Amino acid sequence: MISSLRGTVLAIGGNHIAVDVHGIGYSVSVTPQHALEVRTGSEITLHTALIVREDDMSLFGFHDVDELRVFDLLRGVTGVGPKSALGVLGVMSPAQIAIAVTMEDDAAFRKVSGIGPKTAKLIVLQLTGKLVAPAAAAHTEAVVPVVSAANDVVIALVGLGWPERTAQQTVDDVLAEQPEERNTQALLRAALQLLGPRQPLGAGSAGRP
Repeated sequence: MISSLRGTVLAIGGNHIAVDVHGIGYSVSVTPQHALEVRTGSEITLHTALIVREDDMSLFGFHDVDELRVFDLLRGVTGVGPKSALGVLGVMSPAQIAIAVTMEDDAAFRKVSGIGPKTAKLIVLQLTGKLVAPAAAAHTEAVVPVVSAANDVVIALVGLGWPERTAQQTVDDVLAEQPEERNTQALLRAALQLLGPRQPLGAGSAGRP
């Protein structure tokens, strides 16, 4: 199993990067956005998944372990292969995927090329409950430890690009109106409704937190 690569970028083409590691060149599939971020001759570290089939061995590379974890989860969904899973990550960040699943927003996945309505619904159904922890873990250093549904929602909003102060105030406002609400999904919906048309800091970016 090849779990990571560190080496020099030899060539870039579309959604592939050729990486030289001690004289051996590896062809790695990445998202188009990831490919645009690197330069030939630069040093690169990739977290990788090796997909082995009867007639093929393919490497898929990612910025960090959170992307890799979500890639593996997506591949576990019925009808989602590695190329489709990579396609989802090319459009949405791990935090955005977690939010879409929590909000039961299958429309977000239908925007991805190759993902139809049935598969989009399956992604939401089969990943429910599996993505809250990975999305939260990516931000535990920036916010308070996850000990409640309220903290989960703050972390999710920060992951989407809202400032921590705005996220915390919004959750506090929701809880002031619904003090007994402790369901993460319900709190998140209410918080996003309260934020309304306001755009997070990351809005308009390439989709990375």
